[in-house]
Amino acid sequence: MLQTDNMLKRILLILLITFIAIQFFRPEKNIHPVAQPNDISKLYAVPADVDTILMHACKDCHSNNTRYPWYNKVQPVAWFLDNHVRDGKRSFNLNEFTSYPAWRQYDKISEVKKQIDKGDMPLSSYTWIHKDAILTDAQKNTIEAWSEGIKKQMEAKYPQDSLQEPKRD
Repeated sequence: MLQTDNMLKRILLILLITFIAIQFFRPEKNIHPVAQPNDISKLYAVPADVDTILMHACKDCHSNNTRYPWYNKVQPVAWFLDNHVRDGKRSFNLNEFTSYPAWRQYDKISEVKKQIDKGDMPLSSYTWIHKDAILTDAQKNTIEAWSEGIKKQMEAKYPQDSLQEPKRD
């Protein structure tokens, strides 16, 4: 029994030392307070009500400015959040929207409605903590109408074939 207690104490000590050590390895924060020249608002109107919804439900992962919660200061949570933010930005970044080719802009703005309709966005792991990110039906309708409006503007502005992903050889 004594040997088991010593082994358990050693394991706990190793875990504690590891936990303390990983606190010194932090990912770079996704905070860029300067103006975003490729922001979606540079090409398309983002009404105040839409921007408020995007701020609470989307921009922490889909922009260049994440609002970090207090628990981001604890590892491995910071790594987990960093991974989510990187994935979100890679998929769709509102601050880089105008740098996308027209077909990708069209695809991503079309995906907004699909993701909301399916209930895939915002992620449940995000809304579990951020209750203000849970979209009401009215908010869903607002975001969907806004994204549909952008699609219509793009359809009027660009030739149809430029709104489709180019075929790869």
